[in-house]
Amino acid sequence: MLSAAELSIVALTLKVGVAALALALPVAFALAWLLARATFPGKMLVDALVHLPLVLPPVVTGWLLLIAFAPAGPVGGWLQGWFGISLIFKWTGAALASAVMALPLMVRAIRLSIEAVDQRLEQAARTLGAGRWRVFATVTLPLSLPGVLAAMVLGFARSIGEFGATITFVSNVPGETETLPLAIYSALQAPGGEAAVLRLAIISTVLAVAALVASEALARRQGRGLHVL
Repeated sequence: MLSAAELSIVALTLKVGVAALALALPVAFALAWLLARATFPGKMLVDALVHLPLVLPPVVTGWLLLIAFAPAGPVGGWLQGWFGISLIFKWTGAALASAVMALPLMVRAIRLSIEAVDQRLEQAARTLGAGRWRVFATVTLPLSLPGVLAAMVLGFARSIGEFGATITFVSNVPGETETLPLAIYSALQAPGGEAAVLRLAIISTVLAVAALVASEALARRQGRGLHVL
């Protein structure tokens, strides 16, 4: 049985995961569409920057976030001065770190889904008088939706498993930023914490496996749909 504190950690982890997904999804879709459909100077550089969190040590990503969003940082100072918002040592900061780490996976999944859409269908819709936004809403988005859903599942799974960038950016504050990975790390450092580690690790594993199974099911559904088309 989980203690009240452990249940609170699970609830916080899920809240951070949902918030990270809400932050990352619009940006991921816009970047994926841009990389899949647009041609512009510096496209390879944009692609490299989008995927940079995949190859950088997560601690470095967290450090860069800390520089940018600290109260004296270029973004953090603006947020603090104009809106009174501070992300340091807050669960919202943990959500931002998780969103940044999940973004490359989401962009890749959505980009592949958009690239798989037959552009002849979009061109046919335009010849029938549909405008750019109507083609996007009635052709591109529905056909790429399974990939978008798969990206959401992968992004959520990555968010709830984030550790390095989170602990560097917002530290490990019980009740505020202590998600499952951080709680497992703390329990490992505490004498006699093996039982807590086991319980939390089982929950993390169950959540991760469920997300991977859901992602695989959505990917197969997308494949069948494209085969029919």
